[in-house]
Amino acid sequence: MRIRGAKPSASAVALLLGLLCAVEAAKVNKHKPWIENTYHGIVTENDDKVLLDPPLIALDKDAPLRYAESFEVTFTKEGEICGFRIHGQNVPFEAVVLDKSTGEGVIRAKDKLDCELQKEHTFTIQAYDCGEGPDGDNMKKSHKATVHIQVNDMNEYSPVFKDKSYKATVIEGKKYDSILKVEAVDADCSFQFSQICSYEIVTPDVPFTIDKDGNIKNTEKLNYSKERMYKLTVTAYDCGKNRASEDVLVKINIKPTCKPSWQGFNKRIEYEPGTGSLALFPSMHLETCEEPITSIQASIMLETNHIGKGCDRDTYSEKSLHKLCGASAGTVDLLPAPSNSANWTVGLPTDNGHDSDQVFEFNGTQAIKVPEGVVSTTLKEPFTISVWMRHGPGGREKETILCNSDKTEMNRHHYSLYVHNCRLVLLLRQEPTESENYKPAEFHWKLDQVCDKEWHHYVLNIEFPAVTLFVDGATFEPFLVTEDYPLHASKIETQLTIGACWQGGSALMTQYFRGNLAGLMIRSGKLENKKVIDCLYTCKEGLDVQLPEEVASAVKVEFNPNQSSLTLEGDDIESFEKVMQHISYLNSRQFPTPGIRHLRVTTTVKCFNEETCISVPDSEGYVMVLQPEEPKISLSGIDHFARGAVEFESTEGITLFPELRIVSTITREVEVEAETETDGEDDPTVQETVVSEEIMHNLDTCEVTVVGDELNGDHESLEVDLAQIQQRALEMSSSNVGMVITGVNSMANYEQVLHLIRYRNWHTEALFDRKFKLVCSELNGRYISNEFKVEVNVIHTANPMDHANNAMVQPQFINQVQHASVDLSGHNLANTHQASVVPSAATIVIVVCVSFLVFMIILGVFRIRAAHQGTMRDQEHGKENEMDWDDSALTITVNPMETYEDQHSSEEEGDEEEEESEDGEEEDDITSAESDSSEDEGGEQEDQQGSSRQQQLEWDDSTY
Repeated sequence: MRIRGAKPSASAVALLLGLLCAVEAAKVNKHKPWIENTYHGIVTENDDKVLLDPPLIALDKDAPLRYAESFEVTFTKEGEICGFRIHGQNVPFEAVVLDKSTGEGVIRAKDKLDCELQKEHTFTIQAYDCGEGPDGDNMKKSHKATVHIQVNDMNEYSPVFKDKSYKATVIEGKKYDSILKVEAVDADCSFQFSQICSYEIVTPDVPFTIDKDGNIKNTEKLNYSKERMYKLTVTAYDCGKNRASEDVLVKINIKPTCKPSWQGFNKRIEYEPGTGSLALFPSMHLETCEEPITSIQASIMLETNHIGKGCDRDTYSEKSLHKLCGASAGTVDLLPAPSNSANWTVGLPTDNGHDSDQVFEFNGTQAIKVPEGVVSTTLKEPFTISVWMRHGPGGREKETILCNSDKTEMNRHHYSLYVHNCRLVLLLRQEPTESENYKPAEFHWKLDQVCDKEWHHYVLNIEFPAVTLFVDGATFEPFLVTEDYPLHASKIETQLTIGACWQGGSALMTQYFRGNLAGLMIRSGKLENKKVIDCLYTCKEGLDVQLPEEVASAVKVEFNPNQSSLTLEGDDIESFEKVMQHISYLNSRQFPTPGIRHLRVTTTVKCFNEETCISVPDSEGYVMVLQPEEPKISLSGIDHFARGAVEFESTEGITLFPELRIVSTITREVEVEAETETDGEDDPTVQETVVSEEIMHNLDTCEVTVVGDELNGDHESLEVDLAQIQQRALEMSSSNVGMVITGVNSMANYEQVLHLIRYRNWHTEALFDRKFKLVCSELNGRYISNEFKVEVNVIHTANPMDHANNAMVQPQFINQVQHASVDLSGHNLANTHQASVVPSAATIVIVVCVSFLVFMIILGVFRIRAAHQGTMRDQEHGKENEMDWDDSALTITVNPMETYEDQHSSEEEGDEEEEESEDGEEEDDITSAESDSSEDEGGEQEDQQGSSRQQQLEWDDSTY
């Protein structure tokens, strides 16, 4: 628009300038609306009004200013709140503006809410103003606030009984503490309205009563001749006094006769590991139907044959168990778990269904050869052979368990242990002597245990000519001993085999074994004593009883050896019942084998005439051993470090695990009672949360393995102080692939030993790094730790003069390395690796990453500083050029601001894209850092856009 006329006066120009400035200032929407960071609301289900604390009010600093009573800037909408926006998925609420000028708003439900479906709702809300001008340009949004809304419950549901009807049968003439229990539930979501506060028998004039828990009992002795069945109508009330929607029918049958039996016996008894003894019959009593009883005998059987090798025992290796039981050194495990150092059992099928118990299966076609050197060629007397065996009825052929025979040429058996026709036979041929007289050679035992398909523990103590057999801790003498000549002198080597016998003359196996074997051990030079044998066989679970003093003499108690059964005898029913109530189940393992153990109670009752007067049926149930919390074994420490080549080549070598830590934790769910305020009252609720607890237990194996090429014995090795190993009752075996430490001991002792493992390499010229892996386990591999990998780098030092012609080598780095300590740890290898003769790939990656990080930091600081200075210059320059008057002409040209509108439309498109991207984000991930960064970036963009718009307004003097 152009204004033609006389030259304006100075006062008119000043007035016009002031008006334009006021208009321009009023049109700029500078500030974002502001709301609270968090809102808490309450809404009652089936209602839509939400009570918020604090109220929903949005404030904006761009609100219009009132300059005088007669003048008001009313042509802009800046400072008014146009609306609120809710962010979240499937949010059943909407926000409405009540007053745009004050920013007051409310949140209300879109539809009816249901507390039973969802008790709480959480979402975010954002306010936005009306922007600039009539079109609402440059609209600004507030930060996102979090809204928590709790849905209060209404007592809309009535109690409902779990069953449509209830039945019970009682014997006449008795008063019961509880005949049966009815139970109702309420679907309301709140604690108050969902609880059943009382039950009521609606049927009048019946000899029964019901308590608040739903237990029905009779108030007088019932008579079969008077009433054979009672029909009761029962109702329930919740704590909001709502009655059950439908009453329930309860039928109680009266039986005329009494049947003797054990009462109060729960068929399922749950045992939680680590809780000690658990009473099996805490409320048990014997119903004798008022018969005169003179004596009672009861047998309680706990069936554990299906658990492990007959019951729950520690599943450590048999060699470790021998040490735990006090057996001295010299025990050799002939059936070890397959490993790098003992691999001759790899081909055998195993039965791993018994809690990592190492059991080997022989099907009549398989056998193994024991490598030379594992057992001495000639056993030094005395010696012991022990084995776990499960064997069923077999054929007429011999089935060999263990055999030492000629390796070539002949088929002579030097010694062997085999099964034949349910007999256990030990063959022991004497070596050549001066006298050629007959000597005992075969020892035969006829045993039912050999063919009963159950696990049994056999120990043979051999001190020629005497041989003693222990089966499950009990001693058995041979029923037959045959004699034979000693063997003739020969230089033929022998072959030790398991599961069959090697025929050296025909080079094949014969006399295959069919059954299961475990823990086959030979101990040369010493016999096993009875204490060690009992320890090896004793179960870790069984029955126990703590007799009360007042009844200790009235009832006789006898246990079997493995405490899987006990027998009670007494003549006083009350004392007998007290003893029964104190019988308990105990499992002393820290991590027992889970599963069912069946229980059976067999009872015999006698009357005055010493005859059985009443018959008590057997009571059967089971103990359910729950799954123990599995420990998580974690290995941690320094997993990457570097050492100088000199340290690798020293006699001490380098320590592989200097700061190793072994920690074991279990994760369990616990119930936590939390209090929530509802209408000013505390409402306790029980919540389940997962907690992690550190526990202590033993380890039985830690294996260090080389990652990559095997160890070259000519110039490298893994070493450890054997005196420290033996001091902690551990054993070590090593090979070209690593080192294995075995033995049952604490995690602390294993830590100390692993700290001592050293790696040596006395030819490091071509070595730049070496990697190792450490794994520890417990209970024969039942619980295994994480793989802890360690990488060690070799620092090669070089003379700077050797690289005089090499442009890539910088002497200053070499000098730094020569004066720096070589005891590096972690990944801080940037300086040291500059001096490596040939840097490794890891070194190059680390140097490049560190350099890139430094470059990005410097670039970021520079860009921030430059952006700040540019913004300040643009603002100053914009103020100077905002209005330019040309005094040489009277024509005033106002620029239509086409460019400004184009830019303004592009800004709107950018805002829309930004809103769409924000709507797609996760609404819960709102941080103050993100809000601050977005405000800073938005401020810089607004300043730059404002200065550019001001520079586009100029006076046109071309037509003057």
